[in-house]
Amino acid sequence: MLKLNQRFIADDTSSAAGGPLAAAPSNFYVRVLRHQLPTVIVFMVLTMALAILYLATAVPTYVATAYMVIDARKAQMLDPQEAARGAVNIDAGMVQTQIELMKSQNVSRAVIKRLNLTDDPEFAGRPPGFFGSLKERILGLFRGPAKPLSEEEAKAQKLRSVQAAFEGKRNVTRVGQSYVMEIDVQSEDPKKAARIANEIAEAYIDDALQAKYEETRRANVWLQERLKDLRTELSAQQQAIVAFRQKNNITYVDTSSGKSPIDTPGKLMNEQQLSEINSQFILAQAATAQAKARYDQIQDVIKQDVPDASITDALNDAVIVRLRSQYLDLAARVGIYAQKYGDSHLSVHALRTQMREIEHAIKDEMQKIAQSYKNEYEIALAREQSLRKNLDAATSQSLITNQAQIQLQELESKAQTSRTLHDNFLQHYMETIQQQSFPITEARLVGFADAPITKTYPKTSLVLLLAGAGGLALSFGIAALREMLDRVFRSSEQIQEELQTDCLAMLPLVKTDNTSGAGDSNDPVPPGQPLGLRKQPMLEIVLDQPFSHFSEALRTVKVASDLGSILKTKKVQGIISTLPAEGKSTVSANYAQLIAHGGSRAVLIDADLRNPTLSALLGYEGPGLIDVLAGWQSIDEALLVDSRSGLRFLPSGRRSSMPHTNEILASDAMKNLLAKLHEAYDYIIVDLPPLIPVVDARASTAFIDSYIFVVQWGSTKIDVVRHALSAAPELYERLLGVVVNKVDTSAVRRYERY
Repeated sequence: MLKLNQRFIADDTSSAAGGPLAAAPSNFYVRVLRHQLPTVIVFMVLTMALAILYLATAVPTYVATAYMVIDARKAQMLDPQEAARGAVNIDAGMVQTQIELMKSQNVSRAVIKRLNLTDDPEFAGRPPGFFGSLKERILGLFRGPAKPLSEEEAKAQKLRSVQAAFEGKRNVTRVGQSYVMEIDVQSEDPKKAARIANEIAEAYIDDALQAKYEETRRANVWLQERLKDLRTELSAQQQAIVAFRQKNNITYVDTSSGKSPIDTPGKLMNEQQLSEINSQFILAQAATAQAKARYDQIQDVIKQDVPDASITDALNDAVIVRLRSQYLDLAARVGIYAQKYGDSHLSVHALRTQMREIEHAIKDEMQKIAQSYKNEYEIALAREQSLRKNLDAATSQSLITNQAQIQLQELESKAQTSRTLHDNFLQHYMETIQQQSFPITEARLVGFADAPITKTYPKTSLVLLLAGAGGLALSFGIAALREMLDRVFRSSEQIQEELQTDCLAMLPLVKTDNTSGAGDSNDPVPPGQPLGLRKQPMLEIVLDQPFSHFSEALRTVKVASDLGSILKTKKVQGIISTLPAEGKSTVSANYAQLIAHGGSRAVLIDADLRNPTLSALLGYEGPGLIDVLAGWQSIDEALLVDSRSGLRFLPSGRRSSMPHTNEILASDAMKNLLAKLHEAYDYIIVDLPPLIPVVDARASTAFIDSYIFVVQWGSTKIDVVRHALSAAPELYERLLGVVVNKVDTSAVRRYERY
């Protein structure tokens, strides 16, 4: 006999909140597909039907594509230096910037204005239909009365709405890692889509040109103002330089032309004067020294009576040379006369007198020359002294001028900086003037959009594929959810996995005619009469339909009970269920009928004292089990006999409000009664109360050898059965197996493999 599984008891609470305990994921998926196949098919069909309906009603959309490329080499034509270097400064940020500019509001509104899209129903919106109007009315109840808009506000609101619709139908992306931008526009009209895509490219180029024009124009205006300021500043600085030169007497002399320019100064005039005075002073010093030397020399000559020939030649005086020549002639004649006539001769004295006169004449001439040399010396000395004074004054003035020149150089440096800045701004101004009229941008259109031939959206194959995949996922998800929430018994595998016991049989749902046969339904069956005066087809299915699936399934239960080793000596079997109305009494009656009809001695006891279903179905109100246990009636008098099968039936007896029916079932009288019946009958079938409502079934363990548990197919909750059996371990130990009742034969194929 099966023993109570400890895991079955410990995991009762946890299993009540989830799915199967021992089912593997793969088995779970297979079970979902097998058990919930109609659900999967229904949702798959619904999904595909919705997809087909969508394809049939959806307005086809066409997508036109235009291509633009960013080419920085065109912009280099405006910058010769960049063109000479051959640099192309394009990066991902620049491309993304151009894409965002193409998506800008200026471009969108320019296209809307050019193509008059505000009057296009595709963008401006069509009149709302019935459902749209109904939706607006419902939403209007919550929003309240709308504020009236002016004509300008209405136009602005309509433009914003059209712009939002336009941006929803336009997409600009980068093609890979290239510098090419792809402009996609979707529309219901293929020609309109191509026209809008091309117009976006043209509007973007126009916007870029206009932006460049405005940029250069603003730059020109600013440069003009800046040039005016720089020109004024430069003029003021030049005037300050001229005033400073005049104030400090700083004059430049052009060494080449002798002029004194302001912009290109040469040498300072005081420096030129100082140099010239210095040169003159040096010459004056030399002249003074030369004059003094001649004067000193003449003084030495004057001391001689007659200067020698070298001196006279040096003096280069014709008078002195002539006098000296005469003197020498007289001296020669004196020598001749003295030698000839002697020294005392008058001719000698006369010649010597003439010589003395000539000497006096030479001396007088020498004195005149000496005076002349003295005058020259004094003039040279005076000129030297004058030049020295002028040199000192020029030197002093040069020092002052040099100090002032430092400030002048600072003023000139500022003026030069201003001039350079002015020239640079003037050059940029000329460049911007050229760029202002230069119609070129970095981007250009390389692929015009053509009207597409085939629709782009919706893609039939893609929609059907997505619908199939989505429908499969949705249907499988719903089926899996239903499978997890479907915590009822539907297969023998569930019996084995959830209850760790055998599934003895699966009894199909049988529909019979419950109209009365012999006798009136209100007439009670008298004691000792044969069973069946009130016709109950549900209690005699095995007799009325001996070859039905129901009968064959009960024979399987009979075989299983006979093959059980515990039944070789013990033949008392209890039929139990979890809750009422699960078919326990029907199974009990037909099971007992099957055994009795097979030739075995069998007795059926209605031990459900609270709700005696079998006795009520037969309409029997005579003595029964309670009367026999109380000693008011003998067992033979209380037993009813079925003439068709020979089954003995012991009804429950008179119904009364007895709260302690469990005490009656557990009493010694009950044990003694079963002992007597055990001696006379081969099988004793006891129809017991359900487990959950009352505890009478647990009190039957004192006399029941084995239990057959009846569950209703698709109705009995697994968690309820587990809880009930966990609360009655002594009953679970004697459990022979489970019988699944009221099986839907058309649906059970999805749950059973055979």
